[in-house]
Order: sequence, then structure tokens, then C-alpha cells
Amino acid sequence: MKILVTGANGLLGQKLTFLLNQDAEADVIATARQKINFGIQRGAFCALDITDARQVDEVIGQWKPDVIINTAAMTQVDQCETEREKCWSNNVTAVEHLVKACEKFAVRILHISTDFIFDGSHGPLDESATPHPLSYYGASKLAAEEAIIKSKTDWAILRTVLVYGVTMDMSRSNIVLWVKKNLEEHKPIQVVNDQWRTPTLAEDLAMGCHLAALKKSRGIYHVSGEEMMTPYDIAVRTAVFFNLDKSLIKKTDSTQFKQPAVRPLRTGFIIEKARKELGYEPHSFEEGLAIVEHQLHSG
Repeated sequence: MKILVTGANGLLGQKLTFLLNQDAEADVIATARQKINFGIQRGAFCALDITDARQVDEVIGQWKPDVIINTAAMTQVDQCETEREKCWSNNVTAVEHLVKACEKFAVRILHISTDFIFDGSHGPLDESATPHPLSYYGASKLAAEEAIIKSKTDWAILRTVLVYGVTMDMSRSNIVLWVKKNLEEHKPIQVVNDQWRTPTLAEDLAMGCHLAALKKSRGIYHVSGEEMMTPYDIAVRTAVFFNLDKSLIKKTDSTQFKQPAVRPLRTGFIIEKARKELGYEPHSFEEGLAIVEHQLHSG
């Protein structure tokens, strides 16, 4: 199976490219705007800016993959709120370009979406929950879903929640790495305790993508961790795991932060459909932290 990965320099893109390289049946084309900053054992790299319709058409026409896994997106929630044109270009228009090329060349598309398409009024959520985004980022991701659902090509959408992990060049941070870094530097941190999520190890999300590609799954899947936690819970459990001073973690709530974008208070996912239909099984949070620790130590 020939699989083209967009956004290969991102956290998920790196994990997915590495995982697919372990599959002897997968022929991987890793794409990104800039040359990937890690080596791949098999397959090829191709420069691709998915906001450029001509490039998208040329690259997909050249490689003719069986499936595209779109991990590329503008995910900085506050930046999306203040730079709306850029957000729409990266998260919606780019997906429309991919869809058009997939229709033209008969390519399946597997797209990554987010819990931020929901308003946080309740959770955890299954795939039948009604989207109602609070932020421009969430609205852009929902619009991308709608473009894919209306397309004439085969598709699957994998929604996920609060992804954490280690990039090969340490270029991307996330809540686990942020907590660890600050506590190691003996800096007090304020962490909210009124938002609920099911944090997702990047390797687990990559596995979900791989399974969906292999099974030629169609439809919407919720793919995340299964433990409901607040960011404060995540911070405390991270401190305990790495034997850091958890007294530096100060509990607060969302009203104390003035951010451009509104965050949903309670999301988190029910992952039974992914378990049943994909064979998806995530690591526990502590197992995920152990994988992060190993990768940090091994460089």
C-alpha cells in the first residue's frame, strides 16, 4: 500500500512516518513544506505545501498513493483566533485542495480532526455527538470535516484529544514536556483544574492512523487515550512519574487566563468504536510517560 503523509515534520507526522517504515507492506511518501529533519529507512520525501493547489495536484498525480493521511494543520488555538485568514488557508482551503486531488486520482483520504469542534458542555463524547465549536480553530477543523464528508472520494476522519510525545529534534512542546521542563527548573506553574480531556500519546494516534489505513476504514472515529483527566491531574501525575516537586504546581481555573480563544471545558472521547472496528488499544497515561522518558534518554 502506497501511503502519502502530509505534515511529516510534526509530532504525529514523525511518529506515523516512523511506524509505517516498520511495515514491510507500506510504501511511504513523507511530505512537508521543508525537508524532513529525520531519516526514513524506506520510501521517499517530497516537498509539499498543501495550501498550494497546483503543488497538491502535481504531487498526488506524480505519486498516485492509495491513501493520503493528512496530519498537517495549524493547531495553535490562540494563533488561529488572531490570524484567521492563515488558519482557514491551512485548515480548510488546504483540505479542499487535497479532496479535489483525491477525487481526480481516486485516492482515499484519512484526516485528523479534534475535540475542539465540540463546545465542552459534556463529555466524554462518542462519534454521534453534535459539533458546536467555540473557537475559530474548532470552526476551521469542523469545516474541513464537512468538506471531506461531502467529497466523492473514500474517507475516514480520526478525531483526537490533547496529543503529547517527543519529536526527534525536540522542536515541539506539549503539556507533558512543558510541565517536566518547568519543574526541573524549579519554576512554579499554574495549571487549570476545570477542563477535562483524554490525553493521547502520539504513538497511539499514529497506530490508529495505521490501522484505519490498513483496514480501509470509512467514517468518523474517536482515537485518544481513555483516561479522563484535567490538565492539573496531568501535571501532578507527570511530576510524580519523573520524581519532580509537585508542590510547585498551583491549581487554578480557566477564568484566571485571558486567552484569545475559548477552550471547551469538558470533552474527552469514548473510544469503543475505534477499539471494535480498528483494533485500537491505547497505552495508559503512565505507560505513555514511560515511552516519553525512554525517548528523552535515548535522544
